[in-house]
Amino acid sequence: MEDDRRVWPPGSQDPEAPWNPRLRRTVERSAPEPFTEPLPPSARLYGAPTAPRRAGGGWRARAGAVLALVVAGGMVAGLVVVVLRLAVPERAQAARLSDAAAGVTIPLPEGWREDPVPPVTGFTSAARSAGGALVMARPSEPAGSAPGAAARATAEAAELYSRLLLHGDEVTVVEDRSIAIGPYSGHTRSLRAEYKDVVNQPAYLRVMLLTKPGRSVVVVGLLQPDQTPSRQALEAVMTSVR
Repeated sequence: MEDDRRVWPPGSQDPEAPWNPRLRRTVERSAPEPFTEPLPPSARLYGAPTAPRRAGGGWRARAGAVLALVVAGGMVAGLVVVVLRLAVPERAQAARLSDAAAGVTIPLPEGWREDPVPPVTGFTSAARSAGGALVMARPSEPAGSAPGAAARATAEAAELYSRLLLHGDEVTVVEDRSIAIGPYSGHTRSLRAEYKDVVNQPAYLRVMLLTKPGRSVVVVGLLQPDQTPSRQALEAVMTSVR
């Protein structure tokens, strides 16, 4: 059997060495092979290169490539739109108290929330703040058109809710006047309750009787402890009724 191993002249190099320098023939082959140019590693691993297609199929290849680019571009553009929509937060809707029975709406500032169930019987809606302020609304019978009717009705309501909610040792009237808010006109009365014990801090109660053609509503605000900034914030909510 002939020896298939080749001997290369001094200074020369096996043609396969640049592609796979670690490859060495360690066994003899059964039959001689014709000398061929060494193949690159990709050809050895995956097979010989495929012959190029005929000229007639070139436009199909180019059309397929263009179509793939268009589809990929559309997918990337859609992904970018989705990411941008997820990245930009939706503008939060402003909270508000909506009372269909009383026919009023009150915008609520930050820190306020609508109560699902009013804490006082007879009221049809309520909202409270994180600081402890409370606003309630209910429909009411018209006070009448007689002079002073709205003031008397408001004073009676303030007296009732003072006994029910304040239980103060000393109750003082701090405001009593006519008001006009949007389409409503009416009267408001505010009370401040103080306590002899050292546990209860002063409390504030405001009652508004508002009337417009075909509708009357009572809005009550309660605050404890009574402090000037908190009172102003409560009054701002009550006077935003619509």
